Amino acid sequence: MTPPLGDIAHLGHVELLTPDLDASLAFFTDYLGLTVNGQEGDKVYLRTFDDYEHHSLVLVAHEKAGMRRTALRTSSEEALRRRVKELEAAGHQGRWTEDEPGLGRIYATADPDGHEIALYWESEYYRAPEHLTPGLKNQPQAKPGHGVGVRRLDHVNFLGADVAANADFHQNVLGARPTEQIRLDNGRIAAKWLTYTNKSYDVVYTEDWTGSQGRLHHIAFATDTREDILRAADLALDTGVFIETGPHKHAIQQTFFLYVYEPGGNRIELCNPLTRLVLAPDWPLITWTEAERKKGQAWGLKTIESFHTHGTPVVD
Repeated sequence: MTPPLGDIAHLGHVELLTPDLDASLAFFTDYLGLTVNGQEGDKVYLRTFDDYEHHSLVLVAHEKAGMRRTALRTSSEEALRRRVKELEAAGHQGRWTEDEPGLGRIYATADPDGHEIALYWESEYYRAPEHLTPGLKNQPQAKPGHGVGVRRLDHVNFLGADVAANADFHQNVLGARPTEQIRLDNGRIAAKWLTYTNKSYDVVYTEDWTGSQGRLHHIAFATDTREDILRAADLALDTGVFIETGPHKHAIQQTFFLYVYEPGGNRIELCNPLTRLVLAPDWPLITWTEAERKKGQAWGLKTIESFHTHGTPVVD
């Protein structure tokens, strides 16, 4: 039985690996406008101005690019215990740890593809220092005066060898709702979008054409407006950030987007999905066919080939 929506409150943060920590850090701070909120050895903790927790992103020096952890906050201590019990009953064994600042106990497990998924409840609310105090008390931090100024971490798109199995993990064990999917002519599910909230999606699984497991397609940060994404494209030109595709509008989920690569090689999406929410409790799963997807994006832009082939860590 699918667990009730609500035990997982939202996407908390991600841990991203990079072979060039200094260049990646400059990208996230200077170009995107994130704020450093601590450093421990080869780990740097960063946050967007409107995420309320200690960090939105952990940047880690590593020999290869990719993702180590995706952290989901539960809605209570009881919800955390319920999900851990269901995870273990379903054969997804994990471990308890306390290895991140601002957080209490974390239960780290993995999806069927091997991506590390961590659940936690205890979380420290961010308190801005004087120079970052916002003008409005209902905002955690002042907006950055430089870079794109992304508002929050929005979603994660995983590459997976078996999209259906990974999506079922989030739906049947953790309580996500599927909102849209792509079904190929042979019946195989090539991509699936799922939500834990009233956003249209929080996690996505896309088929890894290499057959590899545990890779990352992209992480996404939300902007205030579409105009911010157009400005981000201009800033990318001015500062040498590589643009893969966009700005444009997705057909699936209708997100306005720009895809860039950070210096470590990870794909980053800047998105504006803020105008679209899934409020219906009985939202019907929308299925796109192979023929429909070949038409490209919402306004006809063809999906660039690297969108199907590039992931991190890179494989031959």
